[in-house]
Amino acid sequence: MIEWRVTPGLSPYAETLAEMEARAAAIRAGDARELVWLLEHPPLYTAGTSADEQELLAPDRFPVFRAGRGGRYTYHGPGQRVGYVLLDLEKRGRDVRCFVSGIEKWLIATLADFGIGARSEAGRIGIWTGSGAEEAKIGAIGVRVRRWVSFHGFSLNVDPDLSHFSGIVPCGLGDYAVTSMARLGLAVEMDAVDAALARHFPEFLAGLRCSA
Repeated sequence: MIEWRVTPGLSPYAETLAEMEARAAAIRAGDARELVWLLEHPPLYTAGTSADEQELLAPDRFPVFRAGRGGRYTYHGPGQRVGYVLLDLEKRGRDVRCFVSGIEKWLIATLADFGIGARSEAGRIGIWTGSGAEEAKIGAIGVRVRRWVSFHGFSLNVDPDLSHFSGIVPCGLGDYAVTSMARLGLAVEMDAVDAALARHFPEFLAGLRCSA
């Protein structure tokens, strides 16, 4: 009974954030279904609860929003698949670490469908590809849980303008590059990425009861 929503075009961030927060409250009240919401935003930077202002290198380049999620600065823009994951963790194990780990595995499985070997790294949030000089981040994760309902979620770099990341220190990890499916040589339609996310979503849900 989870709603799967794909919004075409570019979704304004402030309105999206307000709708997401309202939906999370409605889920907690039992007035709305859980939701996975896939969309794209216009170019912008978001600041998580651990954001350091010194890591916003170009404050006038794009709008900057306080997101309320965990983490530091990140970029959203066209060509990036953003996924907001609003689930009732009250009935799914009450395990936030398991939830974040599950999102990582979900994105890794999705990328594997396109022949991309991706992984998580201890001590670093997000999804990584390559090794040595070729190591780079291809996906970001930033979630919030309020009254055991999750919101915010992940971003996966399909074909964004990677130069836009230069206005921040992405997620506080300035020593690492950012990459995309396109940079890795794959011309992938967003619909195909969405189909892969949907294909692996049942595995993600099944793994959420880590501590149950």
